[in-house]
Amino acid sequence: MPSGRPLPGEFASYAAEDIAHVAGDDAVAALASQRDRVLALLSGVNDVAVNGVTYAPGKWTLKDVIAHLADDERIFAYRMLCVARREPNALAGFDEKRYAEAAAAERLPWDVLLADYAAVRQATLTFLQSLPADAWVQRGIVNGYEASVRGLAFHIAGHELRHLRAIEELYWPRLSREPRGSC
Repeated sequence: MPSGRPLPGEFASYAAEDIAHVAGDDAVAALASQRDRVLALLSGVNDVAVNGVTYAPGKWTLKDVIAHLADDERIFAYRMLCVARREPNALAGFDEKRYAEAAAAERLPWDVLLADYAAVRQATLTFLQSLPADAWVQRGIVNGYEASVRGLAFHIAGHELRHLRAIEELYWPRLSREPRGSC
């Protein structure tokens, strides 16, 4: 059964614009489709092409962005687990910039970053596919706002789409013109 689209009040208000870009009314289908799109776009690129690539001084590298997507999804998946399991305690926020700095993604091989991204997404999909129908609308407090499981799932999808647009529009034109493929 599809998750249904979240309604206002089921996610952080700051995520509304990102969530509006997510197609359909099924979080699992959206996340699976986006995984395929991300991997199709980025799998043919090698370390030589992506090392150090950023679109402006002081901005994250492409490797930082991919590590950020995996970290952010891990956190939101944990939030979905807690909300689905009716955790009564509010869940804390996190500092994405601090996480990105500590991840030090630029030191990692590109294929390791993509494998991590794919593994995190697969774990998220497996979890979501295991949910009973009533869990999708279960609500909890995360980072100071009320959210449902489906609101958090669509938040992951919308957040990723925002970064994917940046990858395609800002990072992609700056990739090294080395031949794409395995190192």
